[in-house]
Amino acid sequence: MPAASAIRTLVVDDQLTMRSLVRASLQQIGVRDIEEAPDGEVALRLLLAQPVHLVISDFNMPNLDGLSLLRAIRAHAPLSKTAFIMLTGRADRELVQRAVQFGVNNYLVKPFTTAQLKDKLEAVFGPLT
Repeated sequence: MPAASAIRTLVVDDQLTMRSLVRASLQQIGVRDIEEAPDGEVALRLLLAQPVHLVISDFNMPNLDGLSLLRAIRAHAPLSKTAFIMLTGRADRELVQRAVQFGVNNYLVKPFTTAQLKDKLEAVFGPLT
């Protein structure tokens, strides 16, 4: 049962407003250590330099999309156990099945509420204190 404040998080989305919304929701839950990246390429560079406990990534982004980022994380041993929540505006079955196939821990459909985000975090980490 981790404290939310102990979870180092990377939020990856090409839209600044969405990164801000995710950050605000995480802060309401108690997550304090939050980094941001505008796409999967930047995210991967940040992760290689300083791993995190959790990646919350949009699916549809330029350069390296969320699914490709997930695959890169799972393929790199030091990062392979990083929790990954896919954030998407599309709740289509095919995307979710592919993300599950590549090892996603959970997914969150936009728009979302802080309570929904907390539920997804607790499904991955257990109850947050």
